[in-house]
Amino acid sequence: PKCVTGTDVDAASDAELQSLLSQDVLFARVLPEQKLRIVTLLQGQGQIVAMTGDGVNDAPALKRADIGVAMGIRGTDVSKNAADLVLLDDNFATIVRAIAEGRRQFDNVRKFVRYLLSSNAGEVLAIAVNLVLGGPLIFLATQILWMNLVTDGITAVALGTERAEAQQMQRPPRAKYEPIIGLKGLALIACFGTYTGCASLWLFYSLLPLGEDLARTAAFTGMVVFEKMSVFAFRSLQQPCWRIGWFSNRLLLIALAITLAAQVAATTWTPLQTLLRAVPLGLEHWGMIGLLALPLILVPELVKTIAAPRPNRQASI
Repeated sequence: PKCVTGTDVDAASDAELQSLLSQDVLFARVLPEQKLRIVTLLQGQGQIVAMTGDGVNDAPALKRADIGVAMGIRGTDVSKNAADLVLLDDNFATIVRAIAEGRRQFDNVRKFVRYLLSSNAGEVLAIAVNLVLGGPLIFLATQILWMNLVTDGITAVALGTERAEAQQMQRPPRAKYEPIIGLKGLALIACFGTYTGCASLWLFYSLLPLGEDLARTAAFTGMVVFEKMSVFAFRSLQQPCWRIGWFSNRLLLIALAITLAAQVAATTWTPLQTLLRAVPLGLEHWGMIGLLALPLILVPELVKTIAAPRPNRQASI
């Protein structure tokens, strides 16, 4: 990195200083007003600026920065009061670990939201198309509540505990107002929602000649299974599951086992059958649901295997 002194900062115009800030640069022996100028110029470029400091002269820049970080051991009271965070151990490695955890949580919120919206999109599509076709209700109110409150909620919470991805700290910083969903997220939600909605409709109308209750139970169970299987595609938005480890998120596997067992109980246990107005499904019906669920695992794995960048073995978080 290029080393720039406080004298050089005073001699440089705003344009020259902005050019320096776009490079790898170190500043040495800078005055409080010069620190404040550097922070202001970085914010003018749309950057989110973090400022560390421990002295009284650091207070203006700490206050102006988006995130002011004061030293907890050797920092002055003035710097601590001006800062947003106080680093209790005065160890910069703690900041790196905090950034890594923040990135993990942001990624998991994004996965959580996209997964839930894709699941709901499939339900909405199935209901809307069925209304247009004028057929019997594909899902009853209690069944919709069961899908959204019982099965989806548990799985989504478990998805939120996903571990950090191997190269998250090698990614460049996000844009200041980067959306949670975005255009790619909308496309992903549309793809999953369209498939799960159409698959449930196909089950419903294929089995409707055998009875409305059987067809509705198959479509209802199919939607639950489709939503559970699609969660694997959201464990990582870039890497396939075989690369991050199929069994690395044990809570998710437990959640899947619980929700799938609950759905089996919904079609076989009399109290739940009465509550959800479900009927038993035969092996052939479960086979149809299983075959329709396979693409939700295989296709995302294939696409991400082809498109995903290879992880750097030397990368560390």
